[in-house]
Amino acid sequence: MSLVTIELNPASAPRATLIVLHGLGADGADFIQMFDALDLDAVGPVRCVMPRAPERAVTINNGYRMRAWYDIAGSDLQRREDEAGLRLSTQQIHALLDREIANGMPAERIVLAGFSQGCAMTLLAGLRYPQRLAGLVGMSGYLPLAEATAAERHSANNNTPIFLAHGTRDPVVALARGAAARDKLQTLGYAPEWHEYPMEHSLCMEEVQDLNQWLLQVLA
Repeated sequence: MSLVTIELNPASAPRATLIVLHGLGADGADFIQMFDALDLDAVGPVRCVMPRAPERAVTINNGYRMRAWYDIAGSDLQRREDEAGLRLSTQQIHALLDREIANGMPAERIVLAGFSQGCAMTLLAGLRYPQRLAGLVGMSGYLPLAEATAAERHSANNNTPIFLAHGTRDPVVALARGAAARDKLQTLGYAPEWHEYPMEHSLCMEEVQDLNQWLLQVLA
């Protein structure tokens, strides 16, 4: 099943695409304000694609149905991972990337980004994608299926720039989980750019500004 997307298209032909994956129970539209806050004029016209995760029952929320990239069984994000859900969403995100490329955007001009669950999916799908992407952005999330990363990652994205950011007061995904993702990626030879901010499970303007500068670099 293909993903439903919210798309912001520039008036002229885009020179790059930013794909943003939302968090648990959220919606792609949540990131319109973030995209509006970015100043990427130096890159040229940029297209923003915000897919909506399918609705599914989420165990940690008493089985309530909501938009989620995968199920969460409990607060321990490392155990009892929903591998089937994670892998299905990876296929859907890869199909979305394939569609963007088929529509004329080179893979190396596409940045894949995500917040919380969206961060997890960005790292999972991005490192396994068979074409080199412009960059991966993980905000307030973690690395799922961490022990499978070494065997399953694709060499096409061995040197892809990675931006990781996390709040020091995050009560939902602890800072330690984000730091563990950073450390795991470093042991595998990646060089993620790491940022910490005095915030909870959210975004802040300083983070958006740092992301803006990073995007200007990787899309230059």
